[in-house]
Amino acid sequence: MGGNGGSGATATSTDKRPNELLGSWFVRSGWSKGELARQVNRRARQLGANHISTDTSRVRRWLDGENPREPIPRILSELFSERFGCVVSVEDLGLRAARQAPSSTGVDLPWTGPQTVALLSEFSRSDLMLARRGFLGTSLALSAGPSLIEPMQRWLVPAQQSAQQGTEPEPTSRARGRLSRPELELLESTTVMFRQWDAQCGGGLRRKAVVGQLHEVTDLLQEPQPEATTRTLFKVAGELAELAGWMSYDVGLQPTAQKYFVLALHAAKEAGDKPLGSYILSSMSRQMIHLGRPEDALELIHLAQYGSRDCASPRTQSMLYAMEARAYANMGQPGKCKRAVRMAEDTFGEADEWDDPDPDWIRFFSEAELYGENSHSFRDLAYVAGRSPTYASLAEPVMQRAVDLFAKDTEHQRSYALNAIGMATVHLLQREPEQASVLAADAMRIAKKVRSERVNTRIRKTVDTAVRDFGDLAEVVDLTDRLAIELPETAEAV
Repeated sequence: MGGNGGSGATATSTDKRPNELLGSWFVRSGWSKGELARQVNRRARQLGANHISTDTSRVRRWLDGENPREPIPRILSELFSERFGCVVSVEDLGLRAARQAPSSTGVDLPWTGPQTVALLSEFSRSDLMLARRGFLGTSLALSAGPSLIEPMQRWLVPAQQSAQQGTEPEPTSRARGRLSRPELELLESTTVMFRQWDAQCGGGLRRKAVVGQLHEVTDLLQEPQPEATTRTLFKVAGELAELAGWMSYDVGLQPTAQKYFVLALHAAKEAGDKPLGSYILSSMSRQMIHLGRPEDALELIHLAQYGSRDCASPRTQSMLYAMEARAYANMGQPGKCKRAVRMAEDTFGEADEWDDPDPDWIRFFSEAELYGENSHSFRDLAYVAGRSPTYASLAEPVMQRAVDLFAKDTEHQRSYALNAIGMATVHLLQREPEQASVLAADAMRIAKKVRSERVNTRIRKTVDTAVRDFGDLAEVVDLTDRLAIELPETAEAV
């Protein structure tokens, strides 16, 4: 059950003292030792660390001062971060993180083309190899606050000023030769196909295929190519890295997702594609909201808006305003949130007048997505304001419109599930558990079809809320039983 070889156990335990920091987070979480052990094992399986098999006695040893080996500290950091809605670092838990190379852990990377290619190649290769072995290996650390925002601000610095001193890897000459226009178009169409798969099936099903394609593109970037071809390849690499990050985020691999997002932003800069860069920053912003860092999310969105203000399409600008509203909502600033919601709606209305076709990566931002984002902003305001019925009533008609539109959209089933569960939370805020139970059950139906830990987690949290507030209601009891049968937590996400 919990032997040293299978639990990520420690090397040394001399002069142990109880880990008061870990104990404090553990007590506040409300988890039992068995529940924490089960969560660690589930997350380890999701990460491919199949050798991890911990139990209650092992958790007790950690609380007593035993320092577990990697990847346990990082897993605990992620679990407590999600539980409390804020970044809980390894150090916050009183644990020691393994020393790692800056290229593996940091986000403050050189803004140069050759080093961007080298880092993309190294990271994607490691991801593929570790996944194939079924072992997480070297863990990553999430960055937040100034350590994340300040390096990302260099996205705005002109390329010739941002290059750092040092030896850069030389391109490797290969026998494959220069790419033709049809070959480039095939790479671009493959990226579109991967994006469609993600929307239909969730991040868990095709993530490795996307990472593999990204690694192939980095190989092409190391070959001599005309400047225009190189820029196109960097654009494709940026889109694939963003998608790999998004899929990693969707299945709960938060540090991995952040690393891909950062590398994607570097690739977009080399491609000279500011709108793509703003989209990548919006994905990073969404992740920060998920991790309880709305101030960081707002900084990233403002950076995206400033950097693409003169070139982004109305659809892209509308999406950025909608994410700005989400950040303000989670910061408890209703006035600024409502203004951003209005700007998102007004700007979206200009999309049909835009002469140039939108890039494929922003076409997901439909009328349904606009309603979904804005309704979630009002829903978030309701929670921040102590379950305010006023903001819940603002969220209800907008969320219902999003659910109705997504119900007709067979290509975005994950979005339908997310908005259905969002509508369920609104009904819970309005003390309407019967309606919430119907929507949560429908979201479960979709969740079985898409491999998205994000959807599964939101369903579980919503059911937990329903049980806490209306646990004796027959519909809620039935919903809990159905969750245990149809969406067991033992299901792997990767």
